[in-house]
Amino acid sequence: MATKAATRPPRDNKNTQDDLHVKIADASSLMPEITPGEGGRYVYGIVESKEPATFGKIGIGGAGELVYLVKYLDIAAVVSKTAVYIFDPTRENALAHEHVIETVMKNYTIIPMSFGTVFRTDDDIREVLKSIYSSLKDVLNQMAGKLEFGLKVNWDRDQIIEELKQEDDEIRQFHQEIIRKHLQSTYLARMQLGRMIDKSLAERSTQYVREIYEALRAVCVASRDNQPIGDKMIMNAAFLVERNREAEFDSVVNRIARKYGKRLKFKYTGPWPPYNFVNIRLKLERVSAN
Repeated sequence: MATKAATRPPRDNKNTQDDLHVKIADASSLMPEITPGEGGRYVYGIVESKEPATFGKIGIGGAGELVYLVKYLDIAAVVSKTAVYIFDPTRENALAHEHVIETVMKNYTIIPMSFGTVFRTDDDIREVLKSIYSSLKDVLNQMAGKLEFGLKVNWDRDQIIEELKQEDDEIRQFHQEIIRKHLQSTYLARMQLGRMIDKSLAERSTQYVREIYEALRAVCVASRDNQPIGDKMIMNAAFLVERNREAEFDSVVNRIARKYGKRLKFKYTGPWPPYNFVNIRLKLERVSAN
């Protein structure tokens, strides 16, 4: 059985989409100097909405700030007021940020912003939404009704090696020869055996990963392969799934996990916004009056 956890997958830094650079004129009405003690607006993400909405007093910072929408035409930023402009990525702050996103996700497709995105005023946010309206609409349309799931697959490397010594004829015969003949150059022989095992491990890992992707291809819209972590992980992937096929995806993951039994351990997370399939980071750049 696959283990489902509640840990957000890391964003893949190899995403090929371009960042969106937002240039805002250097005017006091848009980019005033930040004064300590004055409020700002923490931005969690972007949604499509023609109507105003609120999501409860669950804003980051622990002050119970209301989370609400700042609209421009039919798109909106999910925000809350804040007296802080720089947020440390503590566990408490990260959980608060993700709790807002999870709450909004229940009824909207949300394009998540990077942790710690803070603007000066609601009007600044509207100016940004206006500046990149068409790009945001394209992304929202592409991601509408879709969720992300993260899937990590680990194996017991020692167990797999023992299986190879039994199942792979070349490895089995060479290993038995080392034991039977007590080869004088034991060190070199074992080095050669190690290379043979490493080669077979890589081939078997590639085979398992290919089989898993093939099994999930029919129940996902897209997938992204991230770098495995450590020598026990053979697969670290993200899958984009239609919201109405979440149960089907869950079923297929568990069926694959049962197929491989104790040989492989599956751990998947989600649903999440499309962290690995969208790469929008709003970069505010001052533009001189000249």
